[in-house]
Amino acid sequence: MSVNVSANDLLNVLSGLKDPIIGEPIGHKIKANDIALNGSKATIRFKPGYFCSAADQGAIQQQIEQLLAPQGITSVQLNWVNGVEKHKVQDGLKPIETIKNIIAVASGKGGVGKSTTSVNLAIALAQSGANVGILDADIYGPSQPLLLGLRGKPELDENKHMIPPKAHGVYVNSFGFLLNDDQAAIWRGPMVVQALNQLLSLTAWPELDYLIVDMPPGTGDIALSMAQKIPVAGSVIVTTPQDLALLDVRKGVDMFNKVNVPILGIVENMSVHVCSKCGHEEHIFGEHGGENMAKTLKLPYLGGLPLAMQVREFSDAGKPIVSADPQADASQRYRLIARKVAINVSNQPLDMAHKFPPIVVKH
Repeated sequence: MSVNVSANDLLNVLSGLKDPIIGEPIGHKIKANDIALNGSKATIRFKPGYFCSAADQGAIQQQIEQLLAPQGITSVQLNWVNGVEKHKVQDGLKPIETIKNIIAVASGKGGVGKSTTSVNLAIALAQSGANVGILDADIYGPSQPLLLGLRGKPELDENKHMIPPKAHGVYVNSFGFLLNDDQAAIWRGPMVVQALNQLLSLTAWPELDYLIVDMPPGTGDIALSMAQKIPVAGSVIVTTPQDLALLDVRKGVDMFNKVNVPILGIVENMSVHVCSKCGHEEHIFGEHGGENMAKTLKLPYLGGLPLAMQVREFSDAGKPIVSADPQADASQRYRLIARKVAINVSNQPLDMAHKFPPIVVKH
C-alpha cells in the first residue's frame, strides 16, 4: 500500500508525543533521519535520553501508533535506545570521565529539606534504571550518612581513592564518613572548596548516569565557588512556600545564572501538612509559593512535597521513604519529580567536546 507522506510530515504529527507519566512533550527527540518509511510501515529509532520502563515503552508505542494512524501508517516498529547521555557543563570545565551528569541540589537557605529531597531524588532516579551516586557537599552539616543508614569510613582502592559505599541503590560519599559524630568542621571557605574538590576527585566513582550533589545551604562563597568549579549539567532548587524562603530562591537562581548552570526546576517542600489521624490538609508555611515563584521566574515547577511525619521517621531511621515505602504518597511525588528532572536534563545540550579528537600542531 502506497502512502503519500514523508518523514517530515510524520515529524510534525509526532511533535504531539508526550511522556506517559508526566505529560511532558518528548516528540522533539525524534529527528527526520530516525524515521524510515516502507509503504504504510514506519520504523522509528527513538532515543528519549532517560530511562523508560517496559510499561512506558508500551504506552509510547501506543501513542505513536495513534498519532500516525490518520496518516495512513498501519504498522510502527519502534527501535529503542534506552539510556542517558553526557550533557554540557560550564565553559572552561570538563565533565568527569565516569560521571555523565552532575546535578546540584541547592537551597537559598537552610532548613527547607534539601538533603532529604536530594537523597530521595537520587533513589527515585536509581529506581528508574539509572546508575546514581550522591555527594554530600554540606561539610558543616553532612547528613547523608544518617539518611542512608551508613557508618564508618570508606575503604580505599589500590590508587588510594575512596570506594563509595552503596545503600538503597545509590553510591554515596560524604565528609560525614571522615568526621567523628561529635566533631565539627571548623574550616574557612577556600579550605572547604579545596577539600570538596578532593572529595569529588578522590572518590572511585563507578560509571554513573547521575551524581546528585547535596550542596551547602545559601549562596555564600562556598556555594558559589562550588558552582564555579564542579562541572554541573543542571541544578534543582528546593524551597518551602514560606515568603522568607522564597526571598532566597531568587538569590539561588541568580547565583546559578551567573555561573551559567541551567536550572532544571524548583521543588516546593513542606507544601502541605496532612493530618495522620483525620487526613485534614493544612498549608502551614503558605500555599503555592514555590509554584508561583517558578512561574514568575519562568522556571520549571518540579512539584510539591508534603510535610509528613512518615518522611521524617524513615529519614531518622536511615531508610529514605522512596526506598522504605515506595507506594506512599510522598514516594510517588518524589518519583514524578525525578522523572521531570531526568527529562529536563535530557533536553540540555549534549557534551560534544569528547567527541572530537585532540588537535596536535607539529612544527
